[in-house]
Amino acid sequence: MNLKAAFEGQAYVADDSLVAALQLAQSLGKPLLIEGEAGVGKTEVAKCLSTVVSAELIRLQCYEGLDAQHALYDWDYQRQLLAIQMAGSADPEALKKTLYSDDFLVKRPLLSAIASDKPVVLLIDEIDRADEEFEALLLEVLSDFQISIPELGTFTATTRPLVILTSNGVRELSDALRRRCLYHYMDYPDERRELEIVRARLPDIDLQLANQLVSVVQRLRGAAMRKAPGIAETLDWAASLMHMGINDLSNNIEQVQQSLSALVKTREDLSLLSQEGSQLIFNEPLSSAESITAGDIPKQSQATGT
Repeated sequence: MNLKAAFEGQAYVADDSLVAALQLAQSLGKPLLIEGEAGVGKTEVAKCLSTVVSAELIRLQCYEGLDAQHALYDWDYQRQLLAIQMAGSADPEALKKTLYSDDFLVKRPLLSAIASDKPVVLLIDEIDRADEEFEALLLEVLSDFQISIPELGTFTATTRPLVILTSNGVRELSDALRRRCLYHYMDYPDERRELEIVRARLPDIDLQLANQLVSVVQRLRGAAMRKAPGIAETLDWAASLMHMGINDLSNNIEQVQQSLSALVKTREDLSLLSQEGSQLIFNEPLSSAESITAGDIPKQSQATGT
């Protein structure tokens, strides 16, 4: 399979290094850890991959305090209690075996991926937001693709899932976790690639507007903003400008200012652009659509997401 072309068919621009990392992860059966700033398209990799390989996507969204009960498995205590009440004076040992069986087991994302007999892409999203203790729970899963349940034994994957872990760098991950994964770093796209993304996701956008807004976003990422705009913000802003009927930023300064709520996501950044918007957004000519023309962008170029 031409993975790069397959990703393009799913509206995702994947560079050669990402494609190589995904191919190695598939060939070696190892998890892939993707690090990068928020909004560069890490999560979308797993979504597109699941479609490309015709596999179910199982997502575990990490957060502080995440534990085995919410990530691995749990027991349906209400049904167990009901079963005890209905059993009455049944043999205690037989009842125990009944209560701790698959019928009362609640499979959370990790166990669902391991126990599935069909192809699965397991997305462990924002692993850096989970505690270090949770990382230890992952080691058995990522090393041997198995999960041990004291009451039932060990579940070992019959069909090894493709595992994608993402991290925004909120905290440093352990060496033990990193050793079990292949690694790829995703940065913000350069101007040409971001233009491809915009034109692929919004094919009806005016070329001059696309050039202008991408140039602005690239410039803002170098400014002293609290949260630099990601690709998702670029696309939201482009769609907003199109909805407002704007084809030239330099001729619609007031409306452009009104559209900034789609681009910036903090009070400080909105205030910064409100006060210095003309300097930050219009500090160089924006009528240079010829800098990157339609002929420079492949017609079938596709886009990435968040």
